[in-house]
Amino acid sequence: MQLTPTIAIHMSAALGALALGPIALWARKGAKQRPMIHRAAGYAWVTLMLVTAVSAMFIRDFKLPNIAGYTPIHLLVPYTLFGIFGAFLYLARKDITAHKKTMQRLYFGACVTAGAFTLLPGRLLGNLVWGQWFGVL
Repeated sequence: MQLTPTIAIHMSAALGALALGPIALWARKGAKQRPMIHRAAGYAWVTLMLVTAVSAMFIRDFKLPNIAGYTPIHLLVPYTLFGIFGAFLYLARKDITAHKKTMQRLYFGACVTAGAFTLLPGRLLGNLVWGQWFGVL
């Protein structure tokens, strides 16, 4: 698989979300809370995650085990979309604890776990990283 504009958009949004997520989570921790930073970083993170999820639908891989080009990592798309919808639903219901848990699970599931899977050999990013270090292309 080669780097296409869709993959570049997807990867840029995913890396931005990976970097921005801890800021959004940190801004609501501890005794000194920063609601403006939390809200701004949170909305930016949600936007990046929506771009990541939607762009993932246009990336298909027929080499790995798949159904019509969709691999198991594509299961994170509905997970992300439903998670974001649920997190905002919890906010509307003023259930801050459930919102917090949902957003934490989304970050670690859709950003950190998905990021780990993209680094596997045979995937574009994995080949870029490991191929440069270990000559495994």
